[in-house]
Amino acid sequence: MKNTALTETHIELGAKMVPFAGYNMPVSYEGVNVEHETVRKGVGVFDVSHMGEFLISGPQALNLIQKVTSNDALKLTIGKAQYSCMPNESGGIVDDLIVYRIKEEQYLLVVNASNIEKDWNHISKYNTPIGAEMRDISEDYSLLAIQGPKAVEAMQSLTSVKLSEIKFYNFIVADFAGVDYVIISATGYTGSGGFEIYCKNSEVKQIWDKVMDAGANFGIKPIGLAARDTLRLEMGYCLYGNDIDETTSPLEAGLGWITKFTKDFVNSGALAKQKEAGITRKLVGFTMDEKAIPRNGYEITDTVGNPIGKVTSGTMSPSLEKGIGLGYVSVSYAKEGEKIHIQIRKKSIPATVTKPPFYKGA
Repeated sequence: MKNTALTETHIELGAKMVPFAGYNMPVSYEGVNVEHETVRKGVGVFDVSHMGEFLISGPQALNLIQKVTSNDALKLTIGKAQYSCMPNESGGIVDDLIVYRIKEEQYLLVVNASNIEKDWNHISKYNTPIGAEMRDISEDYSLLAIQGPKAVEAMQSLTSVKLSEIKFYNFIVADFAGVDYVIISATGYTGSGGFEIYCKNSEVKQIWDKVMDAGANFGIKPIGLAARDTLRLEMGYCLYGNDIDETTSPLEAGLGWITKFTKDFVNSGALAKQKEAGITRKLVGFTMDEKAIPRNGYEITDTVGNPIGKVTSGTMSPSLEKGIGLGYVSVSYAKEGEKIHIQIRKKSIPATVTKPPFYKGA
């Protein structure tokens, strides 16, 4: 079990620690509902240093990224980030990721913690004939997500750059919390605004402490992985291993918007044919019509009990105070407003197909 550079800090703060993606991670501090509300209404900070980071550099960097990712990285200028995915050869997804253009010939790929080794091997395989420079810097870097509507105001005193001017999915390399060079990225997995801070492991404790001090007057709290999951699910954001995996195509997962057929990428020909022929199942959001909590793996049926799909993610939404979920269903049942049933403990509970995000903001 690996630790992040802040593991001892989390333990001192009373966090409940659990194994996650090979790391000892804080799942909660005060409880998921309190932490969830902190991010929705104020500002919270997550240690997500378990995420993986690869540096792709050199004259062939863009060619490699264009080959292994589905989105069009040609559109990235320095200072911009892009959500993308890596298709596999059989119609599924190796991983979803964020691509940052750091310099003219240098990109940062941020991948899921559980997929670091798999992703590295996959990219390396396609790099053999291309010849870009690859560095796995996952073990050397930390990542803090400072999220919530008060994040900009709370953190402004820690940097010389105007945080409010960093647009969504843009980033800047600048000073922050007494460290000269960190990546300040206007990205996140919560839907409540804020920033993600990439820094060296040796710098993260200083940054954490100064972030907590600067945010004290704004009610900042440390937030665990449990609230990260309820926050992302209220937005309908996919979680790798649940809503997308090696068997789900980007088109089925509603990721057609990051699947660009204007270029040649891994399995693009087969995915283009799938788009032309039409998908047979689709990832949809749904809300429970009665008090019940859907969970991963629960069966989805039509109103008379015929199986039509499976739940991939589900929770009791702290913001909406009702059960919400994502799941794959036959396309004929994917229309918004469609009535479906979720099989929960031998009971058939009615639900309604609902287009995410479930949480629409204050």
